[in-house]
Amino acid sequence: MAKPNMSLQKNPMPSQDPIERAKNFDEVATGYTREVAVDEALRCLDCKNKPCVQGCPVQIDIPRFIAKLKEDDPEGAYQVIAEDSSLPAVCGRVCPQETQCEKYCVRGIKGEPVAIGRLERFAADWHIENVKEAPEKPASNGRKVAIIGSGPAGLTCAGDLAKKGYEVTVFEALHLAGGVLVYGIPEFRLPKAIVRKEIDGLKALGVRIETNVVVGKTVSVDELMTPEFGFEAVFIASGAGLPSFMKIPGENLKGVYSANEFLTRINLMKAYKDDASTPIKQSRAVAVVGGGNVAMDAARCAKRLGAEKVYIVYRRSEEELPARREEVEHAKEEGIIFNLLNNPVEILGDEQRFVSGIKCIKMELGEPDASGRRRPVPVEGSEFVLDVDCVIIAIGTSPNPLIKDTTKGLETNKWGCIVADEATGKTSKDMVWAGGDAVTGAATVILAMGAGKDAAAAIDEALSK
Repeated sequence: MAKPNMSLQKNPMPSQDPIERAKNFDEVATGYTREVAVDEALRCLDCKNKPCVQGCPVQIDIPRFIAKLKEDDPEGAYQVIAEDSSLPAVCGRVCPQETQCEKYCVRGIKGEPVAIGRLERFAADWHIENVKEAPEKPASNGRKVAIIGSGPAGLTCAGDLAKKGYEVTVFEALHLAGGVLVYGIPEFRLPKAIVRKEIDGLKALGVRIETNVVVGKTVSVDELMTPEFGFEAVFIASGAGLPSFMKIPGENLKGVYSANEFLTRINLMKAYKDDASTPIKQSRAVAVVGGGNVAMDAARCAKRLGAEKVYIVYRRSEEELPARREEVEHAKEEGIIFNLLNNPVEILGDEQRFVSGIKCIKMELGEPDASGRRRPVPVEGSEFVLDVDCVIIAIGTSPNPLIKDTTKGLETNKWGCIVADEATGKTSKDMVWAGGDAVTGAATVILAMGAGKDAAAAIDEALSK
């Protein structure tokens, strides 16, 4: 084996030129080469107590997969990851590794941590490109489980149960499987071909996916558990697709979008293509309200659609931005303008009721609030108007109430989230589990996957008695 790499810095991730990529929807980061992946793997110290694993919601044996890469065995690395993760190519791209596995890496004490996420992506991409054999379908145990939603929580639960021989059917409301992975995350961050490949792997394990099924309309949770359908357990992973608005004047003007609608039309309906059936009107100047990853995605998409100016309007400072640092830096490189410590108070319209501007007030940070972040306080008399013709609201989402309203005995909280046991996902309804954003509200892909994994283990335990 080659000598350890004691460099204090990660190997940089190659990426498209910012000026060029701001004009296309191709993936920004282009990935490590095999040689670079081996070199980065050699930075791992193979710590005896594996501190990085404690930061991984699906408990991947990180030092073991990196050890395979040190030996220049990318397929071996992939197989180690696949023991615990059903979506490694997805996670390698969109997981916030800096606050999870890499946060606990010993190399991060005196330098940069090992680039665990980039190595996971490399191993998964190598497998997709070089291994064409489908995984072997396990023998059926004759037990049927229904999963509602084909996002990261649902797909993870489906994969884990299928590996144990369960007959799993995933019901998806939209016409394509993948949930937020296909409608929410832009192509330039997560190519949809990658998502399809991951889903194809689950189908090879025997997972059935039925699209265009709106549970609560087409069929109810209660009906799925009748002898007609024959499902012995149900896992609800329906996400949090109901957008939140600010409740300020002008939100019903033409040219105001929720980030959910804006991104769905771009990512799922391909509104950026010339022949799109649901095109989005090209805007001259766009204001995106919010500071999370969804806001960054919406802003960067607006730029790619041809807007001359795109503003992020956020009421706190850059230090409090909830978006990943990488996404913020990419947005800045692409020319997104950050209007921080500003809060919208009204969206202005013209005589035809099209957006003509957004009135904001300047903010300053006061004492910390319940979230631990300093509370933004308006500065009296500091109102100003941003000249924009499109406003995108990206301040969060909550679960759609449809399943709650059509399922007997399913407890929810005041935010409409399903109440479920934190460790297992068990709900108040017999033989029904739930996880992901439907329980927590909008969160990360990997946390949803962790919930799906926990629920799969709990369902298996319940059905094995």
